[in-house]
Amino acid sequence: MAYDNDNIFARILRGEIPCKKVYENEVALAFEDIRPQTPVHVLVIPKGPYVSLDDFTTAAPADEVGGFFVAVAETARRLGVVDNGYRILANIGRDANQEVAHFHVHIFAGRPLGPMIKRSS
Repeated sequence: MAYDNDNIFARILRGEIPCKKVYENEVALAFEDIRPQTPVHVLVIPKGPYVSLDDFTTAAPADEVGGFFVAVAETARRLGVVDNGYRILANIGRDANQEVAHFHVHIFAGRPLGPMIKRSS
């Protein structure tokens, strides 16, 4: 899958679409999801043009990858969800239902989240 420079996250990074910023460092931006699935639902995106985790970890320098995951952890601390717990999730590719072709991590919190994947019978 090729990177689309006009995807919604690229447009947010360029300032063309506003967001409710939660945290930002030199390599990542965290902001509230516009359709929250839990009381706390924040997205963390790298500032570079990466489609997936595979793309990100093979194309980005190690300090950028590390800075991204520091941003995920710092965002959780700033949201005040560390003590009660939270879930991070990245949907990657067609089978995982990735909706935006820009690598991103969801942070879910604010209530008991239940089992991660519904088991089939």
